[in-house]
Amino acid sequence: QVHLVESGGGLVQPGGSLRLSCAASGFTFSRYAMSWYRQAPGKQRELVAAITSGGSTNYVDDVKGRFTISRDNAKNTVYLQMNSLKPDDTAVYYCNANYYTIRDYWGQGAQVTVSS
Repeated sequence: QVHLVESGGGLVQPGGSLRLSCAASGFTFSRYAMSWYRQAPGKQRELVAAITSGGSTNYVDDVKGRFTISRDNAKNTVYLQMNSLKPDDTAVYYCNANYYTIRDYWGQGAQVTVSS
């Protein structure tokens, strides 16, 4: 059974940092592209960052230079390091695992709130 479990969300002040983790099980993690999406209230879910099975990364323009996605295949975990957080980063962050669009899995989401 596939599981993606996000952790590390919470409340942080503007300019602060958080690291999200997504622990995966039930599939061959190293073969999957992993991504982080976010959905703010009243908005569509959007891709934030992605990392391929080979380690190549890409980011939405708004988070470039502030967020870093990484993966540890030995731990079946993908991370999102978020620095210089802004109120506009407030959203529920979702972990996604994708295998050539044949398989697509989602986590339950982690709330990130940036507020003073």
